Amino acid sequence: MKIQYSPEAIKDLVRLREFIEVKSPYAAKRVAIKILTGIEKLKTFPDIGLSVQHAPDPRKVRDLFVSNYTVRYLIGKDVIYILRVWHDKEIEKDL
Repeated sequence: MKIQYSPEAIKDLVRLREFIEVKSPYAAKRVAIKILTGIEKLKTFPDIGLSVQHAPDPRKVRDLFVSNYTVRYLIGKDVIYILRVWHDKEIEKDL
């Protein structure tokens, strides 16, 4: 399986990195590596996330929890689409 990022997910990752980087560039790099490593695991284990019950197809839209971050993704036939990424203190509807 391949991983593909939505434009929103890319913006989310940049936003999170820039927010953390202000206080600690080292922490920003560490968090980025942790999130990307978690996302890479989806290639082998696409069903490890929890189903998003209010999604049109809860079997295919899932949330992966990586430390204090949530990665929402869609399982396609040959591709996993990363839809959004946020910190747990953020409210999903505000993204």
